[in-house]
Amino acid sequence: MGGFSRKGGDVENANNGQLYPGMMENPQMRWAFIRKVYVLLCMQLLCSFAVGMVMFFNPTIKHFLIANPLGWVFILVACILTLISSLLMSCFGNKHPWNYVLALLFTLSMSFMIGVACAYRRGEIVLQAAALTVLVTAGLTLYTFWAAKRGQDFSFLGPFLLCALLVLIAFSVIRILFPMGRLGSLIAGSAAALVFSGFLIYDTDNLIKRFDYDEYLLAATALYSDIVNLFLAFLSILDGE
Repeated sequence: MGGFSRKGGDVENANNGQLYPGMMENPQMRWAFIRKVYVLLCMQLLCSFAVGMVMFFNPTIKHFLIANPLGWVFILVACILTLISSLLMSCFGNKHPWNYVLALLFTLSMSFMIGVACAYRRGEIVLQAAALTVLVTAGLTLYTFWAAKRGQDFSFLGPFLLCALLVLIAFSVIRILFPMGRLGSLIAGSAAALVFSGFLIYDTDNLIKRFDYDEYLLAATALYSDIVNLFLAFLSILDGE
């Protein structure tokens, strides 16, 4: 047992806990920061799961969203709040208490959007998308930590991901104006899955190396956004409507 522990049973103790070669900061402080971020991320995901399940299993809410014009107003408001809160988080992500207020607003609005997306889908589609999201998120997270340990750096992805996101948004607007059917959903969903998989690697790499210690909410929200958008992309691929 002692030999196993020395060889890597404890990830943080291996090589003095360094996450990447040439690490200049205190590894224990960075590990504590990472744990704090993932605790916050789990809380955000649990909130989204709870809201999504309530909206999926409550027929009154489903009927309100589909049949009542006011339901579409709520959806539009949630979209606007998601956009505004995400923009403000980039400016005030490390300023207490605004970071908590903005993170809560962003999480609740995104949770509502997830609930809306799930309410229109069959249960097996939602479960399949959730399972794929868990597998891909876990795989990419482990890969990024493994790659960082071996000196890989993914900061170069930033400009490419920004360009890809802008193209994806433009394509989504075109799809709204000119519906493309199942083929359009498959293309958009597949492209979104690739883009947000890239963002997940990029933001995890930033978590390991570049986020400041007071940017824990900003880091958690960035990862949360990547995971949620990855889930919505898989929903689009599997449902194709």
